[in-house]
Amino acid sequence: MGQERCEQCGNQTPPWDTIHCGSGDGRYELLCTQCFNARIAESTGFTDFENVRFDPIRMIDCHGEPHQFHFQLRLLGDRIALDAFELRGELRAGYRFQLICEVDGDVFVLLGRLVEKIRRALSVRHIDFHERRIIDSTVRGHIEWDESQAGRLPLVVVDGKELSWDDLGRMLMSTEGWQFRLDIADPSEEL
Repeated sequence: MGQERCEQCGNQTPPWDTIHCGSGDGRYELLCTQCFNARIAESTGFTDFENVRFDPIRMIDCHGEPHQFHFQLRLLGDRIALDAFELRGELRAGYRFQLICEVDGDVFVLLGRLVEKIRRALSVRHIDFHERRIIDSTVRGHIEWDESQAGRLPLVVVDGKELSWDDLGRMLMSTEGWQFRLDIADPSEEL
């Protein structure tokens, strides 16, 4: 998969650094993050918003496996969202994290908080993928689109690894008859 062209500045941009931006006339444009943020800043009056770009960082999980996280900073009206994610090729895959702050917040403080959130998540394993079992009765991850199921069933990402709904169900069968609680939270919240 190749680069995509921003419809505003014309620059070639990796797919993970683009946003489909809706306009008042119902059209959608593909914008790079920089142009998206500039457009939102102009429309909301936050003209002193600084488009900061962060270099990727590499972190090691509790089993010694490396993970490289890329960042995307987006202006969302009166808030700022900072996303951290892994890539598979040029697409987002694996671990994903997000934090949100007020538009006048310090993005470097937000980055520090996000790195700590990542560090906490990498310090815990929820699934033993070798034995195909859930560890300590808790699973945390995020829900994705399962292309093989045409949207009929989700794909979950746990410990940075994709897990089909069927595979998760088979792991749950070892606790048949037990109770469970399913908590679903916004990506920016802590679980």
